Amino acid sequence: MYATQALTHVVPLAAELDKNKVTPGVLGFLVFAALAVGVWQLMKSMNRHMGRVNFEEASEPGAATAAEAGALGGSAEK
Repeated sequence: MYATQALTHVVPLAAELDKNKVTPGVLGFLVFAALAVGVWQLMKSMNRHMGRVNFEEASEPGAATAAEAGALGGSAEK
């Protein structure tokens, strides 16, 4: 079925609706509630994962060798 054919079947139904009384209804509430629960679960998961992250910066292995060579009077370049 084409989209235009589907719209021609829906248009007569739209004429019967009172624009002042149209509300999202139960389906709108259920969709909103499902989205809210999903966001809540994602936030819990993010907090759990962020708690596992180690924020201490590891030094580079080459940087320690260069610093030691510089302290001893040698050159870091070879």
